[in-house]
Amino acid sequence: MSTHHVVAIDGPAASGKSSVSRKVAEKLGYAFVSSGLMYRAFTWVVCEAGLDPEADPDAVVALLDKTKIEASRRDNELFLLVNGSDPGDALTSDYVNGNVSKVAKIPDVRKALVRQQRACAEAADIVMEGRDIGSVVFPDTPYKFYLDASEEVRARRRAAQGLGDEIAERDRLDSTRKVSPLKVADGATKIDTSDLTLPQVVEALLGQLSEQGVTPSST
Repeated sequence: MSTHHVVAIDGPAASGKSSVSRKVAEKLGYAFVSSGLMYRAFTWVVCEAGLDPEADPDAVVALLDKTKIEASRRDNELFLLVNGSDPGDALTSDYVNGNVSKVAKIPDVRKALVRQQRACAEAADIVMEGRDIGSVVFPDTPYKFYLDASEEVRARRRAAQGLGDEIAERDRLDSTRKVSPLKVADGATKIDTSDLTLPQVVEALLGQLSEQGVTPSST
């Protein structure tokens, strides 16, 4: 097990977990890690290869052996190189948005990327956000949060970001997959962000972490 602190922040799409996690990491001096970017990076490779993750999951799994995803730290954030290239804005394209949940539910894909996610904590204290960080990736961390918001609020947030994926369908796919479904991890503090500002949510998390002995001076 890693001797570094791991703050796990889970939640559905557009619950605010990425923005909150980035700010919390900045305040604590930890590295910020988006597990979703890893799934998006591999989904981008799948889409570029012209594969249908639902029709041919075996071909998707075979592509794992040909894909190298590297995480490097830049300031307080880990960024990804896929087969030596930076996918950039392609990771938030409509075709990646429409396929990432389909790729992520393939068991062998999740196993491979979970190993990479755990490796991130070997070198630094981290704040990692995703859908199964507290329940599967780092189930033993005492620092777990689950952010949520109403479907209507989350849909508005996605639209404001210019993203066109269907919130309800993403929720269904993420919550019903057989491996590592989206759920509230045991021991996680749940926060509804529907009517809260970003600073309010960040303050709530930092307050809870402070009560558990995690402060900027402890890094």
